[in-house]
Amino acid sequence: MPELPEVETVRRGLEPVLLGARLERVRKNRPDLRFPFPERFAERLEGAVIERLDRRAKYLLFPLSTGETWVTHLGMTGRFTLEGEEIGAFEDAPPVAGKHEHVTLYARSGDRLTRLGFADARRFGFMGLIATRDVEGHAWFRNLGPEPLSNVFGAVDLKHGFAGRRTPVKTALLDQAAVAGLGNIYVCEALYRSRISPLSAAGSLSGRRLETLASAIRAVLIEAVEAGGSTLKDFANAEGGQGYFQHRFDVYGREGEACHTPACSGTVRRIVQSGRSTFYCPRCQT
Repeated sequence: MPELPEVETVRRGLEPVLLGARLERVRKNRPDLRFPFPERFAERLEGAVIERLDRRAKYLLFPLSTGETWVTHLGMTGRFTLEGEEIGAFEDAPPVAGKHEHVTLYARSGDRLTRLGFADARRFGFMGLIATRDVEGHAWFRNLGPEPLSNVFGAVDLKHGFAGRRTPVKTALLDQAAVAGLGNIYVCEALYRSRISPLSAAGSLSGRRLETLASAIRAVLIEAVEAGGSTLKDFANAEGGQGYFQHRFDVYGREGEACHTPACSGTVRRIVQSGRSTFYCPRCQT
């Protein structure tokens, strides 16, 4: 499933083309994704100008000139794909995003008309339209924790999210109410960098360890965004390219391999926590 860096990569890829663009034509190619599309979905998008391209946790948000915000969750296999070159007119061309293209959009910016396709082979993604003033209070967003890429994210946020929790820190970090947008890959990597065992009780961490963990979370996410995210199977950016951060993994997917820390003779171990694979070095991470 795309995690925060992959969603942020998509946002950044779409922004140069869609910021300030008018959605001139929208075609819905099926009645639903994970959930049914909102009532009159295409009609409510057509004519709207995209005022910003935002991200909250793993959601893409496009505030519109109509007072609504178009929300998209990529699910497991959702992807936006832009037409390779700008087009001069509306075309009934083959889907730009492939055979699973469920939404086709034409966006105009000045004299440029761009075709955008949204495909989702497994249809775990979804789209919504929410009054912009109501977004923060919507059920999808009101219980989300702090953004780990925020300039003010730090140990205090983790201390608040972990307070009184006896659950393992790995499990606590995957709770979107504790920290928004974190997923399995980057939690494993951040815990390794901070030398914290994924088995440690979240509420037992304090002081310097929380500071180290908060810094590691930010660092690994920033590096992943700069690398275009991680492509393990399905992820592609808006231009159809793949991410490269998977080539930098220290522990994720490296079961049985040597720890990357030069002075460590440990071996990466895989365990299962809350139904998810956890990779860590039991010698380094205590």
